[in-house]
This record gives sequence, C-alpha cells and structure tokens, in this order.
Amino acid sequence: MPALSRRFHAYPTIALVTALAACSEPTTVPSTLSPSAAAADRNGSTDDHPEARRRGRVQCDADNGGITLPPGFCAVVVADNLGAARHMVLTPAGDLFVAINQGARDPAPPFGIIALRDANGDGKADVMQGFNPGKGGSGIDWLGGRLYFGENDRVLRYRLHSGDLTPSGGPEVVVGGLPNTGDHISKTVVLRDERTLFVNIGSATNSCQVANRQAQSPGIFPCPELPVRAGVWTFNALGTGQTEANGQRYATGYRNMVALALQPRTHELFGVQHGRDMLFENWPQFFTVDEDAVLPAEELVHIGRGSNNGWPYCYFDAVFQHRKVLAPEYGGDGEKVQGTQGIDCASYNQPLVTFGAHWAPNGMHFYDGKQFPTRYRNGAFVAFHGGFDRAPLPNEGFKVMFVPMTKDGQPSGAAEVFADNFAGSPGPLPATAKHRPVGVAEGPDGSLYISDDRGGRIYRVIFVGQRGDGDDDDDHDAQRDDHHGP
Repeated sequence: MPALSRRFHAYPTIALVTALAACSEPTTVPSTLSPSAAAADRNGSTDDHPEARRRGRVQCDADNGGITLPPGFCAVVVADNLGAARHMVLTPAGDLFVAINQGARDPAPPFGIIALRDANGDGKADVMQGFNPGKGGSGIDWLGGRLYFGENDRVLRYRLHSGDLTPSGGPEVVVGGLPNTGDHISKTVVLRDERTLFVNIGSATNSCQVANRQAQSPGIFPCPELPVRAGVWTFNALGTGQTEANGQRYATGYRNMVALALQPRTHELFGVQHGRDMLFENWPQFFTVDEDAVLPAEELVHIGRGSNNGWPYCYFDAVFQHRKVLAPEYGGDGEKVQGTQGIDCASYNQPLVTFGAHWAPNGMHFYDGKQFPTRYRNGAFVAFHGGFDRAPLPNEGFKVMFVPMTKDGQPSGAAEVFADNFAGSPGPLPATAKHRPVGVAEGPDGSLYISDDRGGRIYRVIFVGQRGDGDDDDDHDAQRDDHHGP
C-alpha cells in the first residue's frame, strides 16, 4: 500500500493520514563517501529535485512563532502539532525529516518519522508524509540516499529515491538489541561517513549508586554500566543485523550525550553532556539546596576516540571550584578531586564550555552555511530542553545558545543566547512550558531549523538584516530578496 500525502497551508492541528509501504525492496550498497563528501550530501548544494529548486518568498511570522531572536533574524513556523518532535535532518533538496519520540512521557506515535516539504517556497510545509508506523525515536541522520533512524533500542536504515519523501520499502536493522531501560534511553545517531555511525548509549542511572537516586547510597566501583552504557559507540553504517558487541566503544564516561554533532571541517565529534542530579537530595551533609540548584555544569566537550569524561566518578563545578570534583558517591564532599579508589578527576576529559546546571542539552549543530553573518560560521548551536531540578531557583534552559568557535573546534568567545522564550510561560516550568527545544539542523540555504517536543513545532530561522564588514556576500542578496521579516 503506497504512502499517502497530505497538503496543508496553515498549521492548526494536522491529522497525519499516511501509511507505510508494506513491500520490501532489495537494497544496494552505495559507493563510500568521504567525510567531506558526506557533509556536502547533508547540507550541500547538489539538487536534482525541481520543486526544491523553486525559490518562493519566505514570510516570517509577525511574532516569530513566539520566540525571541537577535536583531536581523526572524522565524517562520514550518509546521505545528507534529507530536514529540526530536532531532531533524534536511536533504540537499531541502526536504525535512523529523524524528517523533516515544518514551515514558511520550506514547507510541502513529509514525516515528515525518517528512515535510515546502513545495511553494513560502517557508511553511505544505506536503507531509509519515512512515515507521507505531514506534518512535529520537535520533535521525541522512547520507547518500539513506535515512538512519534511532529508536530507543535499535537503529534503522531506510532507502529513499531522489525526490521521494517515503521509502521504497521497509527498513533494514543496522544495529539492534541496544539498552533501553533505566534513566536514559534515547539514541542519537550521527554519520561521519558511509562506514562510520556514532550512537549515544546513555547511562541507566543518575550516578551508578547501589540504589539509584536513593539518599546516602554509595557508588559502585568500578561502575558496571561503563562497558555497555554511558558512552558513544561506533558501528558499520553499511552493516545490518549488528549488536552492541559488533560495535566499538569509542568514548566512555559520558552520562548522556543526546546532543552530538560533527565539526564539519575536522570531522571530529563534539557533544554536550547532561549533568547529574540530586546532590542535595541525596547528600545534604555536603550540599545545600541552593548549591544543588546550580551544580553541576552541563559540559560542551570534544569527544575524542578513547576519551573518558569521568562519569560517574566526577562532575564539573563551574560555580565554586571551577574544576572537576569527586562525586559524593565515591567519597567526594564538593571540594575533593581525588578518591581512595585511585580516581583523579583532573585526569579526565575537561569541558571546552560550560552551561547552567539542569538545562538539559538535547541538540547540537555546527553552522556551516553562508546565510548568517560570518561570525556564526563554524560556531555551535545548542538546544536546551529545560530542566526540573533547580528548586528553589526557577528551572532554566528552554532556549538555544550559540558558541562562537574557530574552524578547528575551539571556542573563540563566550556562549550567548540565540533563541529564547520557547516556554512562553512564567512557570512553574517545565509543567507549563508551551514549547521545549530539542533539535537544531541546517538547511541547504543556511536557514536554521529548531524542533520542539512539547508543542510539536518546527521553526525556521533566517537572517534578513544587513551584513557587516567581512561578511561573505555569496548569494546573500538573492537570499534577502526571498526572505522577508515580520
């Protein structure tokens, strides 16, 4: 039965009336792409789809979809009420694929993947199709005509022909049987090239205690999760039927790396770690409730092969100690760096940038386009979902931050707020948040897309301001002709 599509020209609640093709089709192995060619395939300029080449007049929403942006930027709501929209990827033709989540708070969606197309160039999706029925996920990536989808326990691969929004057959299981119990089950997928697939496998617990999240419960040493969880694994992206044992543990000691991204020039992996919780609740003899609200930092890190970020033995204190310190489960008191088990927190991977505690980083993207001013080139956008463990302080996050970076992945300036007011509520948060950002992705024209898993909204951010000295002029005049602010 072929997949059905529905066109829509506004974005109230949208009923998804689609079905997955029941047939299967033998797949062929594509020629291997280099990392540089792979990056071009994701965001690049090759496009053989006539509709995607049509340039319309993108009209930003008068209120930018409710969010605030720096001067010169505006936003249009591409689609709304999609469900728990997580990570996204755009093809070189400009078609957008969105992962729809499934978890403890998100029931199984009608379709785990929604494809969106702006056929008339006005900035809003007017063609929508869905597939992967009845099971959702968080991770998604595209390369060489293949769409990779990270469900909570496996990674699937779909083949799509040029110009199609739905696959020609059923999925292949790239890797299955991945851990999907406990605290962190989302699987982020990132393709370095057509043979290297990175997968985040988050920890099952908060801090590897004998009794998870229980007061005064000690940590287990060595932590038995580390051989199979709390790290990043690599798998053969062209393979099928793999298990975790077939992969390689690329990096360890990373509590939960939902936000992962490749630096487009060095092809090195970076990410932002979800920091631990419950310092005061479990260890009030060492931490006040106010200290617990601001500890530990969320860490932006370079994830090198063989690196160890120190979880569960250490966490980063960016407020008082300004270093990694020993976790209380392993003998720490908020100041110690070394433990009796031979733990030395100074020996672990250290953050390049830190963010506020409990902000919940869920998406990351290095900007490689030319639409935005030059200062954004090579910089990292990080989407923060917003946390829950900052009492008595108000919960924070619910925003997209920008980190200026050099072309080799080093910070070149302080982190700054790029997009805010997603929550659209004075609180209490997150309960009353209208929108919670998750994914950030770049379109072939350099637009930035942001997803939201609370309201199911997709935002497209464009630059309509004046360019400064030193900015690239390539194609910008044409872009400004086509993009109109509120």
